[in-house]
Amino acid sequence: MTTGVVALVGSREDIHIQEVGRRLEALGVASVVVDTLTFPDETRMSLTEDLAGIRVDGRELGRPAAAYLRGLHTHPLAHGVDASEAMAEDWRTTLTVFREKATFLLGVLGRWERLGVPLYNPPSADWVLHKPVQLSALAAAGLPVPRTLWTNEPEAVRRFASGGRVAYKPVMGGAATQELLPEDLTDARLAALAASPVTFQELLPGEDIRVFVLDGEVIASLHIVTSALDFRQNEERIEQVVLPDAVARQCVRACEVLGLRWTGLDLKRGLDGELKFLELNGSPMFLGFDAGGGTDVAGHFTRTLAKHARGG
Repeated sequence: MTTGVVALVGSREDIHIQEVGRRLEALGVASVVVDTLTFPDETRMSLTEDLAGIRVDGRELGRPAAAYLRGLHTHPLAHGVDASEAMAEDWRTTLTVFREKATFLLGVLGRWERLGVPLYNPPSADWVLHKPVQLSALAAAGLPVPRTLWTNEPEAVRRFASGGRVAYKPVMGGAATQELLPEDLTDARLAALAASPVTFQELLPGEDIRVFVLDGEVIASLHIVTSALDFRQNEERIEQVVLPDAVARQCVRACEVLGLRWTGLDLKRGLDGELKFLELNGSPMFLGFDAGGGTDVAGHFTRTLAKHARGG
């Protein structure tokens, strides 16, 4: 049987790209890495006016059978990118280069989406990965989310904080969640909002649940045991759990609302006992959860990509 090629979009050094590629090879499926970290310095790509006219490192890639989008590395602050010297030398030119890179790579993904390539995940879903959009879209669909405020207005923070315990974190992410304390409500402390808006959210004191959904099916659900407010890098142990049917349906529904073929989503239990959606990730890490919780997210994901390659 002739099989198609699976495109792995990200860095060759990324362990998730490496593991998926290794597993695909073991299944007899070919893959090609579109190395977005080394593009355009090392990776060479060309496009023509033909929708399928896509060439990568001298190879006609055209329309792959499926594509795994791990990361595009299109910003100086992106994980793995080291642009500090270039930014210091000429920040304007450096930002222009990143803008051109982003436009080109999004053009490739956009073509694949137009060609009907199964993308994990498609660029058309990017807009709902921004938290202020994502949580509002979930809430509008009737799914449970925490009471949340995004703001740079000091008085709005004070009003919001009067409703109970509050956590705060960056709008985009990248720093640990912390509890808002009385000393954070002083004029001097809130003046920092002039530099950047911040996410303020009702503090959810219950357990942390990570759920992986793939093509409309829950493939793993885990309880992350931690004594910290933010479980990241504070995991004490990871245990597999069985979700109540209603919660599993909510997780699948959340993916449908946001247009995600696959995700790792985070739920946390509130004071009222309800599990609430914190985030759906467009390119979740899964190897650590497999290792710690005994799940097989990598296997499920790779077999799905292989099925596309075989025309299934």
